[in-house]
Amino acid sequence: MRLLFAGTPDPAVPALRALLDSPRHEVVAVLTRPDAPAGRGRKLVRSPIGALADEAGIPVLTPAKPREPEFLEALRELAPDCVPVVAYGALVPRVALDIPAHGWVNLHFSLLPAWRGAAPVQAAVRAGDEITGATTFLLEEGLDTGPTYGVVTDAISERETSGDLLGRLSRSGAALLAATMDGIEDGTLRAVPQPADGVSHAPKVTVADARVDWSGPALAIDRLVRSVTPEPGAWCGFRDARLGLGPVAPVRTGEVELKPGELLAEKKRVLVGTATVPVQLGEVRPVGKRAMPAADWARGVRIEPGEILG
Repeated sequence: MRLLFAGTPDPAVPALRALLDSPRHEVVAVLTRPDAPAGRGRKLVRSPIGALADEAGIPVLTPAKPREPEFLEALRELAPDCVPVVAYGALVPRVALDIPAHGWVNLHFSLLPAWRGAAPVQAAVRAGDEITGATTFLLEEGLDTGPTYGVVTDAISERETSGDLLGRLSRSGAALLAATMDGIEDGTLRAVPQPADGVSHAPKVTVADARVDWSGPALAIDRLVRSVTPEPGAWCGFRDARLGLGPVAPVRTGEVELKPGELLAEKKRVLVGTATVPVQLGEVRPVGKRAMPAADWARGVRIEPGEILG
């Protein structure tokens, strides 16, 4: 089939590579978000998908919105049979959805109808889900509501971060998306409506959402921090400044008692109190500095007895 691939960030790259490598399909162009300023110099930078398309010599379309008349005309001229989508990052209007014969087929990193929305992997880790996966489905105007073609499942390990899990799902999901394109071309796949039960939502996670509240239980804090690692990154307050936090680890019950947020700096570790057991800090990232082991940070700032993280 003739394909227009729509995607933007790094997790979409394995899927585009899989379709470029497929002997059955031709990726005639790529649709991605416009170049965006990045780095200290705030220079315009191509998205990871746009950069891969440039490398492969494929035309790149970067409309501000996919409802722009110029983009719709380009889409009609390209005449793709299908538009596979992975984390494109913009709502697609009905007029665009109707142009390809086989529609737009989205790869979503959850087992739909669970965790519809922008941050399904983060939601699954924060909720403590044991099983997750990826789903291909026919894109509709509703939020991840379309009928599904196929799924892959995977277990979430106890210490896994969202970054770890998303990297793995992006690879298994790429194979699923390629197989879905094959099945659509063969006529062997039919989209099946999503069940009405089991719907949950995963909105975009903001920086404010990633702030740690030490008055919560250790298990919830552990899950929150892992769910926002690496993006947007967990944090808390320390001496009127922001302190970035890497994954933490709850300690054994009864090992030590601390008030919520209370710091205890030992020779090789730093503990923080919660509503239940304390947690051991991993890496921390002071403002304007690189991440470092918590014990090194604590020696440098000379934590006072009873000092509190906010």
